[in-house]
Amino acid sequence: MASEGRQRIDKWLFFARAVKSRSLAARLVSAGRVRINRDKSAQPSDNVKPGDVLTVTLERRILVWKVLAGGTRRGPFEEARALYEDMSPTAAAKDATPASAMAPVREAGSGRPTKKERRQTNRLLSFD
Repeated sequence: MASEGRQRIDKWLFFARAVKSRSLAARLVSAGRVRINRDKSAQPSDNVKPGDVLTVTLERRILVWKVLAGGTRRGPFEEARALYEDMSPTAAAKDATPASAMAPVREAGSGRPTKKERRQTNRLLSFD
């Protein structure tokens, strides 16, 4: 460790059980999907300390975690849960977004839309 209380971001994500392996954590950080205090983390060797706020983008989820402590090992879920405070937006707030309300719904088995149906949909969704 560079100094007391600091830990590499890839190790911390692995210990906090955000990803399955440390190499996946390093790849996640290198891809720019992790922010430390709103700054994009570019290297897996960047350090986190207690009090930092991490924003992690995983597939279809956005996790916002406040670091409470550094990890020593990848233990059970309860032990990993003690490393952070979850500040992620709730699922109810995500459902209230207009994008999910405007998502087109098509009946199962109705097949591909015809040219006429596509034009009607485009007319309906155009904001001109």
